Order: sequence, then C-alpha cells, then structure tokens
Amino acid sequence: MPKKLNKDQIQKIVLSLLGFIGLVYCYFTFFLGPLDKSRAAMAQAISETQAKTASSKTELKKTANLEIQAKEATSRYEALKATTQEGAPIAWLPPKLRNFFDEHGIEKAGVRLEASSNFKEPELSDWIKDVWAIDLPAADFEAFGKAVADLENSEPLFAMQRISIHAAPEDPQFQQVALSAQTVLFAQ
Repeated sequence: MPKKLNKDQIQKIVLSLLGFIGLVYCYFTFFLGPLDKSRAAMAQAISETQAKTASSKTELKKTANLEIQAKEATSRYEALKATTQEGAPIAWLPPKLRNFFDEHGIEKAGVRLEASSNFKEPELSDWIKDVWAIDLPAADFEAFGKAVADLENSEPLFAMQRISIHAAPEDPQFQQVALSAQTVLFAQ
C-alpha cells in the first residue's frame, strides 16, 4: 500500500533531487568541461607536433641527400682539379696533346694558345678558359675521328669549338685539319 509522504519528506526528496542535479551540473561543468578542453588542446598539440615531425623527417631526408650531393660534387671538383698539372698550361698542354695525337697515328701536331680568359662568376675565380689552335698537317680521316672522340671522352674539361678539314694536295689519303678547342683548367 502506498503511504502518503509528509511535507518534510517531500522537501527532503526535492532538495536531494536539486542537490543531485547540482552535483551532475558541477561534474559536467567543472570536471568534464576542463578535461574536454584539455583533451582538445592536447589533440591539436599532437597533430601540430606530428606535422612538424613529418616536415622534419622530409627536411632530414633533404639534408641527407644534400650531404650526398655535396660529397659527390666535392669529389668531382677534386677530380677535375686533378686533371690540371702543375705549372702553366702553355708548358704542359701542347706536349700532352702532341703525344696524344702521336699515339693515335697522327704526327706533327702543332698546338698553340690563342686566347686565355678568366670566368666572371666568383665561384669559378680559380679556373681559367684557354682556347687552343691545333694544326694537324696530315691526318687519316678514321684515325682523326677516333682521336677526337677519345680526346673529348678522356678529357672532361676539353671541348672542340671548330674543326676545319681540307684535302691534302700531295697525298689524298690524308687531310689537313685545323682545330679550335677550349679547355677549362684550374689556375694554380
């Protein structure tokens, strides 16, 4: 049987209900609210840190690639620098080219310096450009072709600029060849 509640008991129940609602409100407002804000701030901080970490990883990869490229460039630079012998090029390059053409069966090569200039770029201030005139009075066409190909392939800083070939009137088997070549050499 249901029993009637008196006024005092109803007040206690209503106050308990209000206290419970207040407790729930305080719990959600003062405890869970800051926790949610903190969780959201942490999630944002984590995502920012992950983005920074990802960009740092790509920067590390770029840095590692740059270090590898720098080592390769330095070794190429040193190798190219080593192609220049000690002393002035006018002293050692003509005999070197005469010997080169002699080895390919082309005798009496004449080599002379036509022009010399410095590079305008400051990073290339230690290098000079020389233009050489090479005269071959009697060259077999096949031997000459192989010699020119071998010369450009074996000397990395040597480039043919102009080739002039004329038939030799005395011996049609041979041609008279005039070459203009540019070298880039390390100025010591």
